[in-house]
Amino acid sequence: SGPMWAYILAHENAVPLWRSLMGPTKVFRARNSVPDSIRGTYGLTDTRNTTHGSDSPASASREIAFFFPEFNEQLWYQQEEPRLRCGRGVYNLDGR
Repeated sequence: SGPMWAYILAHENAVPLWRSLMGPTKVFRARNSVPDSIRGTYGLTDTRNTTHGSDSPASASREIAFFFPEFNEQLWYQQEEPRLRCGRGVYNLDGR
C-alpha cells in the first residue's frame, strides 16, 4: 500500500531477535503487551502492522531469494560471514 524497504539482517539469532523487536503480529496484543515494540508503537491493524520478519531461517532464505535475487546466500556464508564475526563484514550489492 506504500513504499517499503527490504533488508537482510545478519546475526546469529537474527530471526528471534528481530521478531522480539517487532512485537506480536496482532497489533492489539502488541499495544497491550509490548507497547514499545515496533508494532505496538506504529501498527494500525493486523494487516497494516508496519513490519515483517521471517518466522524461521528457512523462510528467511526464501524471502531473501525473492527480494534480492542477485544475493548469493551460500557464498555470503562462505566468504563474508566469517569476516562479520570478526567485525569486518560488509556486503554491498553494487560491489563497493
